[in-house]
Amino acid sequence: MTYQETLDWMFAQLPMYQQKGAVAYKADLSNTIKLVNHLDNPQQSIKTIHIAGTNGKGSTSSMLASILQEAGYKVGLYTSPHLKDFRERIKINGEEITEEFVIDFIAKNKAFFEENDLSFFEMTVGMAFEFFKLEAVDVAVIEVGMGGRLDATNIIEPLVSVITNIGKDHTSFLGNTLEAIAGEKAGIIKQDVPVVIGEYTEETKPVFLSKAKSLNAPIYFAQDTYIDNKLVSDLKGDYQKSNIKSVRQTIELLRKYFNITEEQEEKGLLNVVNNTNLLGRWQILSDSPKTIADTAHNAHGLTIVMNQLKNESYHDLYIVFGVVNDKDLTSVLPLLPKNAKYYFATPKISRGLDANILASQAKEFGLNGEVCSSIPEAYEKVKELANAEDLIYIGGSTFVVAEIL
Repeated sequence: MTYQETLDWMFAQLPMYQQKGAVAYKADLSNTIKLVNHLDNPQQSIKTIHIAGTNGKGSTSSMLASILQEAGYKVGLYTSPHLKDFRERIKINGEEITEEFVIDFIAKNKAFFEENDLSFFEMTVGMAFEFFKLEAVDVAVIEVGMGGRLDATNIIEPLVSVITNIGKDHTSFLGNTLEAIAGEKAGIIKQDVPVVIGEYTEETKPVFLSKAKSLNAPIYFAQDTYIDNKLVSDLKGDYQKSNIKSVRQTIELLRKYFNITEEQEEKGLLNVVNNTNLLGRWQILSDSPKTIADTAHNAHGLTIVMNQLKNESYHDLYIVFGVVNDKDLTSVLPLLPKNAKYYFATPKISRGLDANILASQAKEFGLNGEVCSSIPEAYEKVKELANAEDLIYIGGSTFVVAEIL
């Protein structure tokens, strides 16, 4: 099969949570364990860092990878979902996995995948571990897909575990309370392995403390440790301030295993995009009119982003917005500014919420706008209407940003 044929097979034959929703979610690690046994447990041959959390996982993972790269190490980075090309999920020092490796890995293991009905996410995790092992990385930063306890990545024994924060998202899988969600995320805490908590609340802190104590895992609360944080990153967005605190605490723990100077830490934070090619985090697409794309998609993330939007200067505000169909609109829509001109569209995936439904719901919250046939059409329409002194914001879903980028 060609690379495109391989991707088509992966996407079409095996259900993927990001595309299909609940039907693709497997609350079980047995298939992943079967897979890594089949691959001779490549994850046991590499040092890893494990990152979970409701928001900020991708940014935190990329910051850590960038700093380790600046320190001279060969660094694997596994993240999800991708924005444009599947290969964005698996990188070494910013270079994406080759098309040839993807083709060969699937071809070699296709019969096993079919026989065991592996999910898209499970086989992708196996691919990442195999690639990092064969390429002999010094360390791999592994981002959780969803949750933690039952996530396919949760078979590793990392040097450090990181939980960025807890917010209400994927509640149909992880629970309806912050305590329940924290319990699922805390599932990545391992026996005697230090864990960094980026942000906590009065509901979530006891959950983390209890889990860490039961496993004799040293626990560090980054929001309390780095109060006067002067280091900055090329990743923009107010939410990065908290992510930087998590990263700095994690780097302190990693100095036990790696030689990392303060200068390399500073350079790593300032060169995240260049070192890892991360996209979609308060990304400025244009200066005139100023156009911002951001992948924040739940109440926790959008609260921070919308507060930052208030600090921008503009004449008129245009918002291109779309969501997936499992989004809790009653928690998201009240956060959006009423003084904006909205252009609603359906993300081009099977889980995309019909834009007419979105517009109707938005109207109940005082958000008025126009329904467009696609995300690109909405963006083109906004670009024609907006003047140099206006502001354009694109968001609501990772998939909305992906279509624009």
